[in-house]
Amino acid sequence: MSHREFLPIWESLEEVPDPEIPGISIVDLGIVREIEWCDDALTVTITPTYCGCPAMATIVQDVRTAIRRLGISELRIETRLAPAWTTDWMSERGKVALRQHGIAPPVRTTIPASALGRRAPLQPSKCPRCGSTDTSCISAFGSTLCKALFRCNGCLEPFDQFKSH
Repeated sequence: MSHREFLPIWESLEEVPDPEIPGISIVDLGIVREIEWCDDALTVTITPTYCGCPAMATIVQDVRTAIRRLGISELRIETRLAPAWTTDWMSERGKVALRQHGIAPPVRTTIPASALGRRAPLQPSKCPRCGSTDTSCISAFGSTLCKALFRCNGCLEPFDQFKSH
C-alpha cells in the first residue's frame, strides 16, 4: 500500500482526540508512530506519552473505533515504548491547538551533559492567554502528570504548560 493509500487512515486518526487534552489529536501529539499492513491486518503502532499514561486504554478503543469506521476489521494495535515518546514528535499544528486551549506548548531546551541524570528545572513559559513571558512555576505537576502549573504575572491567570521530554 502506498503512502497515498494510507492517507484516509491518517486522516481518520487525526480526528481521534487525546482523552486528557481535548483539542489535540493523538496524531498531532505524536502518539501514532506507524501504520502498516501485516498480512491481512492493519497494524497501528502507538507510543504513550509516558509508560503509565492512564489514557492509553481509551486511546486504543478510540483508534479501534476510528479504523472500523473505515471498514477495516482486521486490526492490531501495538504499543511501542522504545524509543520513548518525546515532545519533539508533537506537530506544530498540535502546539497551536494547545495554545488555543489555554495550555502552553513545551519549551524546547538544551540540557548540558553535566546536568544529565539530574532533574532539569522547568523553563519559563509564555502565557497562552496574554502572551506575557513574565510567568512563574507554581507546581511541577499540572492537571495531568505531563504538564506543570504556571501563573502569568501579567494577566494573573494560571495555566498548564506541557513539559518537555
